[in-house]
Amino acid sequence: MSYDQAEKLRNQLAPHKTAKTIAICSGKGGVGKSNFTLNFSIKLAKEKHRILVFDLDVGMGNIDLLLGMQTEHSIADVLNNRISIQDAIVKSDYGVDYVPGGSGMRDFLELDQHKKAVFYQGLERTLREYDYVLFDMGAGVTETALFFIMAADECFIVTTPEPTSITDAYGMIKHILLNQADMPIYTILNRSRNNKDGQNILNNFHTVIHRFLDGEAQALGFIPEDGNVMKAVMNQKPYTILYPKTKASKAVDSILQTYVNQNSEPLRKSGSFIERIKHFMER
Repeated sequence: MSYDQAEKLRNQLAPHKTAKTIAICSGKGGVGKSNFTLNFSIKLAKEKHRILVFDLDVGMGNIDLLLGMQTEHSIADVLNNRISIQDAIVKSDYGVDYVPGGSGMRDFLELDQHKKAVFYQGLERTLREYDYVLFDMGAGVTETALFFIMAADECFIVTTPEPTSITDAYGMIKHILLNQADMPIYTILNRSRNNKDGQNILNNFHTVIHRFLDGEAQALGFIPEDGNVMKAVMNQKPYTILYPKTKASKAVDSILQTYVNQNSEPLRKSGSFIERIKHFMER
């Protein structure tokens, strides 16, 4: 038996490890959620993890834009069974793979049972090939988005200091906990004016969550306002790559470290991602 054959056999006999799934959400648009998702993913990849990002921000294709990529296919082609998930995956230059966004998520609930079954099979196979799969959700809560959020192992909420953004983030957390009380939730404050301001806003936000919601959330930290972030966007390069020493990049490093220190095995006991999303879709 050759080495390759032996390796293949060991992989077949070994228990199937599946990726940790994280839904990254925001209560409103324009908070920098997709940019955070990309740069956090790059930092995870540097820790020798295999990373896949699904761009589920309907119609926006933000990950493409942030990377300066032009891609032939999108999640819409996968949902309509024109190509497999594996064929839709794009490999970036930064150790992060992604599936480009598209308008097809709007029609997810209308897919027939065969198309859903093919999608689930492809997704289950894909989850075995990565350590982390991050879903970059659209702003707010649509019915389709809620299925993916509730099925994920964890949920990140990205907000900014503006009162409307904080209010919408609170509403988002409330909505998630009402539907899935055991969901581990983490918060990130983007574009804080300074360290003191960012810490105060996060502390006050979590005091309100603890007092008024029947659930908990953990603060991962804040990212300061940083002009180099917009420069990187204009250059269509991730800011953690183009400006690794800038304030925002260092903040993402800190957020990753906090996440790693706080994180253990997923707290949820109610089946796998695939089992959960099937359950939510069919109930």
